[in-house]
Amino acid sequence: MTMELITKKRLDLYSGRSHPELAQEIADRLGVQLGEPNLREFANGEIHCRFNESIRGGDVFIIQTHGRAVNQSIMEQAIMIDAAKRASAKRITAVCPYFGYSRQDRKALPREPITAKLVTDILRTAGAQRIVSLDLHSGQLQGFFDGPVDHLTALPVLLDYLRTNGPPDLVVVAPDAGRVKVAERFGQHLGTDIAIVHKRRPRGAANTVEALGVVGPVKGRCCVLIDDMIDTAGTVTAAAELLVSEGATDVWTMATHGILSDPAVDRLKNAPVSRVVVTNTLPMPDYMNFDKLEVLSVASVVADAIDAVFEDTSVSEIFGGEN
Repeated sequence: MTMELITKKRLDLYSGRSHPELAQEIADRLGVQLGEPNLREFANGEIHCRFNESIRGGDVFIIQTHGRAVNQSIMEQAIMIDAAKRASAKRITAVCPYFGYSRQDRKALPREPITAKLVTDILRTAGAQRIVSLDLHSGQLQGFFDGPVDHLTALPVLLDYLRTNGPPDLVVVAPDAGRVKVAERFGQHLGTDIAIVHKRRPRGAANTVEALGVVGPVKGRCCVLIDDMIDTAGTVTAAAELLVSEGATDVWTMATHGILSDPAVDRLKNAPVSRVVVTNTLPMPDYMNFDKLEVLSVASVVADAIDAVFEDTSVSEIFGGEN
């Protein structure tokens, strides 16, 4: 006697506490309910999780941006993943709109850790079989995880903004050599010139940047600085001052991740920058808002990728192969 069973796929969506607003936007876009993980802390700060409903056999997606309390966010996500693994989830995907420690992806000096690799190991050991993230600091981080990594990009969202709001004479500017390819991609889509700022970080000095020169047609033009993240805003502030000294009429800065660690807000308020455009991969509390800041949503990008993973269709087709 044989038994034949036709199983149905089920998408289970959960969120940690680092950015519930983005998770809810993603859920609304997908047309699903966010599950309840019942996250709480014991008196000594240890995190506890217990899913309200059975997730046995489910395709579980756990959304957690590695926010400003980065260590807490990573540990909370790992605990949720472990709980899902022990609850017999069929597949677990860690959705990390901003991936913590992504800048520590190599040994720049002796006796340093490669912490980005450590974080991927933590998520894998906890039980994640796949990672979904946006605009990693460098592409090689995909190779740190022993499983599929869907590397999304906020390119469509930022391009739409520039097409709608950008002046006709804009120049896309890479704030350092590492962003040249990204600037070229923007320039190709918009049909505009690009320029490059030569940046140097003094050896051994953290969060210190020197902008030494600029290559490209910036005089009399609106310059749009494109980067993956704005942390303390040292890079964009130094680059903006240099561009203005070279004759730029206006400077905007755009980035996927608006980390805005102190003293970023004060620097940007006082910098010769008229617009600061970031996405909502990280929460933006009221005390970080200022007149120049505009926040765009990437919920549709993440939701479309989750849907493609769940349906086993192509993620790269969402971006025309440019992710």
